[in-house]
Amino acid sequence: MTQQPLAQALRRVQAVLERRPDSGLHEDGPATARWEGGTRVVAHHDNGTQVPSDMPAELGGTGDLITPGWLFRAGLAACATTSIVMAAAAEGIALTGLEVKATSRSDTRGLIGMADADGQPVHAGPGDVQLAVHIVADGVAPERLRALVQAAVGRSPIPSALQVATPLALRVHID
Repeated sequence: MTQQPLAQALRRVQAVLERRPDSGLHEDGPATARWEGGTRVVAHHDNGTQVPSDMPAELGGTGDLITPGWLFRAGLAACATTSIVMAAAAEGIALTGLEVKATSRSDTRGLIGMADADGQPVHAGPGDVQLAVHIVADGVAPERLRALVQAAVGRSPIPSALQVATPLALRVHID
């Protein structure tokens, strides 16, 4: 599959951003989550897309839907994959295969507000986050592919948000 249209689009955007760097700043589309009862939540996109989630039965959910943590890993993997594809297209590399798997380990004690043996709160976020990339491009040296992946993931928004903690502004509105 040719990546020429993608490469052309990236060149057009880069030309605009070189002339007007401030045009690259934009508000990201909001994700709105609404509670549906129990631990079931539905995330909504402005375009009408809805993604339901729930917790495992052990944590009071039904266990029949994906979890919010899985959505996080899916976003991480999808963002990294997209960035790699874009970088390959920009460099004229024809990919014949690409798969990115995001994994992590979590401690449920953090989610329910427990402390460790030393009295410190257990971290609620995932730890040991890993991306495993399997990339194939005929006739391209492994070193070039490895460098491409490292550079692309380094500038990919969601992996970058993990690597350099993005501050979270929490605003609470009560009716």
